[in-house]
Amino acid sequence: MELILASASPRRKQLLSLVYEDFRVIKSDIRELVPRDLSVEKCPEYLAREKAEAVAKSYNKSLVLGCDTSVMIDGKILNKPRSTSDARQMMEMLSGKIHFVVTGCCLCYMGQSYTFSETTEVEFYSLTKDEIEEYILTSEPYDKAGGYGIQSTGALFVKRIIGDYYNVVGLPIARLKREVDTFLERDFNNSEQTPVKRDKPKSKIL
Repeated sequence: MELILASASPRRKQLLSLVYEDFRVIKSDIRELVPRDLSVEKCPEYLAREKAEAVAKSYNKSLVLGCDTSVMIDGKILNKPRSTSDARQMMEMLSGKIHFVVTGCCLCYMGQSYTFSETTEVEFYSLTKDEIEEYILTSEPYDKAGGYGIQSTGALFVKRIIGDYYNVVGLPIARLKREVDTFLERDFNNSEQTPVKRDKPKSKIL
């Protein structure tokens, strides 16, 4: 069976290669919108499903994996910073506090979809102004949710984590392997996909 990763993230590609030798990468170009009444905790899972199902429409007989990772603090989602001021604000919000990294995953195969999410708790040291300014002048923050990379220089800010380290990088590979094995044990000949409800208008994640 062909495995397709519906993400262009080089970090997810690298992590997935630790579990599976052969897979294809096909980026899903969806607009990342969510229902207005959806809780922030469910946003990654919802977007993962949107991405996976968009690719699965053209590859119904392949196992498609969609993913979305969000950094959450004080009930807000921190996306990729769009400017140095945006990155600075994120670092100031994370400094000395606990935040949560949630990765939503969706598996699609033969018209069926299954979603799950993994949460890791991360605590930052209190950061000095100089530490923040030095970091946001690098290229590292700007392609990462929350504006930092735990696998790179951003590791110097992390006081502790509770949960899966790889989940913070972008893919909870240990749980993913188990979920894939369980998912593929299903009887795909006698089941139908549960459609995603789209009754509510959508809005961008802020």
